[in-house]
Amino acid sequence: MARIVSLGSALQDIYLLDRDDFVATNVYSATSPAPESLFGELKIGTKVDIDRISYEVGGGGTNSAVSFARHGHETIFIGNIGHDPAGEAVLSCLDEEGIDSSYVTFAPRKATGCSVILLDIHSGERTILTHRGASATFDNLDENDLDNIMPDWLYLTSLRGDMKTLERFMKKARALGAKIMFNPGKLELEKKSELSRLLEYVDVLLVNKREAAEIVPGAILTELVSRLSNYVKTVIITDGNMGAIATDGEKTYRFGIYEDLPVKDTTGAGDAFGSGFLAHFASGKSFRQSLIFASANSTSVVSKLGAKNGILTGNEELHQMPIQEVE
Repeated sequence: MARIVSLGSALQDIYLLDRDDFVATNVYSATSPAPESLFGELKIGTKVDIDRISYEVGGGGTNSAVSFARHGHETIFIGNIGHDPAGEAVLSCLDEEGIDSSYVTFAPRKATGCSVILLDIHSGERTILTHRGASATFDNLDENDLDNIMPDWLYLTSLRGDMKTLERFMKKARALGAKIMFNPGKLELEKKSELSRLLEYVDVLLVNKREAAEIVPGAILTELVSRLSNYVKTVIITDGNMGAIATDGEKTYRFGIYEDLPVKDTTGAGDAFGSGFLAHFASGKSFRQSLIFASANSTSVVSKLGAKNGILTGNEELHQMPIQEVE
């Protein structure tokens, strides 16, 4: 098994679940040819009875760490939390999953990040209200911690556009001989020139179709994966219900979703896919097998409430799925 560092955000997710008050409403405007969907019909000044509330732990860094730990990897989480009950919930989750939390930093005068998720139980649609708190910035984190950890892999989710911290950790990981998988977020993608420069350190890049098109020109998946592979050898591009495409520089695979299950909550689907791939791949599985597991992990997560409850262990019996090599 491998030693994997997951660097990213840690949040408490508070779910408010309801069957009727959060139904989507279409709103038409003169400036938009298509209707815009607004979530719910909540009126100002009223009280709304919620069917259920659920407290979970989220954030891209901790979600990914759980995938690695359940696979049996030695997993270390690096990120920020506050001195508060939400921070205690994060630490308790990490401890329960056997994840090393000794490199977690308590950010002074900041609360642990928190998301309130309004979820329509019937459709699985949701709106997320997020206070980043301690996970809003990462410049306090020390890349020299990697000297003590000596990781085999560094898994990076969004650091809120902090390109300097990303570069510090990437350079240190590379100097130590660690491999790097990167799943950038919106704020990293907005800094295209800086992002393109950082890709030289990356071994595996995970983006969705829209994100890929922000980095390189192209309209179809085969174009996008081919052009991105000029920057990074192994590239994975997801496309929602249309599946994904991936290349390791030798073989390219096009594949659909693992299984068409009812969606309960899409929170954490991308984290489950990316970390599921690396968890399997770092266990010695083939590129193709790891892609199948990534899809299965993501499918399992969206079929349950919360970003972690559906995460697989790697010991499951997986069935066949649509996947073919692209010539």
